[in-house]
Amino acid sequence: MTQNPFGEGGFDLGAMLEQAQQMQQQLLDAQAQLGSRTVTGSSGGVTVTLTGTGELTNVEFAPGSVPGDEDSLTDLGDLVVAAFRDAKGKADAMASDTLGPLTGGLGGPGGALGGPVV
Repeated sequence: MTQNPFGEGGFDLGAMLEQAQQMQQQLLDAQAQLGSRTVTGSSGGVTVTLTGTGELTNVEFAPGSVPGDEDSLTDLGDLVVAAFRDAKGKADAMASDTLGPLTGGLGGPGGALGGPVV
């Protein structure tokens, strides 16, 4: 008689699927937690704010760091954020197009395994 390589109970596909679903939920929960947190970085009078998932949410210029009035600098910060989001969306789409066939649509940007969603 041949011995079962998966042990006495055999291969439990249901348990494996349940574990995969739990891992997916943990990834989604962690992603949501990161998305709700922010970090800031600054250099030369410019401060940027990112979410924990890397989304640029704000750009501020310290008074006197860049020539211009306060309203113009606020508008410039908004334009930088918009340009970043446009480029990030294009980069995510490019990654999805490139990696999608390799991952079967799983795990890439915004994929079913909880990839970054922008």
